[in-house]
Amino acid sequence: MRDRYQYSKTEGASLNTVKVSSKYQIVIPKKIRESMGLQKGITLEIIAYGSRIELVPILPVRELKGIFKGINTDIQREEDRI
Repeated sequence: MRDRYQYSKTEGASLNTVKVSSKYQIVIPKKIRESMGLQKGITLEIIAYGSRIELVPILPVRELKGIFKGINTDIQREEDRI
């Protein structure tokens, strides 16, 4: 069964094993929770990609303030678009 999953080496990635409970619950390992700054009650979006599952924290809008500070907003436009 393991060979049907594709694993790739990603810098900074951490490979851990968890078990799914009888209620289809999992526990996110402490090391990952701490490194990601996850807190109790946080909402996660779950995304299925083929045979892979990703959990993505949904951040409150307040925490996103200033996330793009310093980004280059200069846009090269075509002459007919000005």
